[in-house]
Amino acid sequence: MVRPRLCRRIKFNPQATHFKPQGIPVRCLEVVEMSLEEMEALRLKNLEGLEQTQAAKKMNTSQSTFARILASAHQKIADALINGKAIKIEK
Repeated sequence: MVRPRLCRRIKFNPQATHFKPQGIPVRCLEVVEMSLEEMEALRLKNLEGLEQTQAAKKMNTSQSTFARILASAHQKIADALINGKAIKIEK
């Protein structure tokens, strides 16, 4: 039986949902899809400068889950930057 997913608090509402390398049409690029949870984790940890425990509380999740979300976000951004892929934020 699958455990029900918790409702996480997300205060990030992106105005821009697509980012891509300059000079290359989107149709020619692979796309990395990021969730709002991943963007919120990045915002809280990297922009707000919160510790993981504080950020996890703000997102209403455990510290270990927050760490997994943050690691996933970092991996996706690194993949997009290093391999020249577009980033799409899913709402």
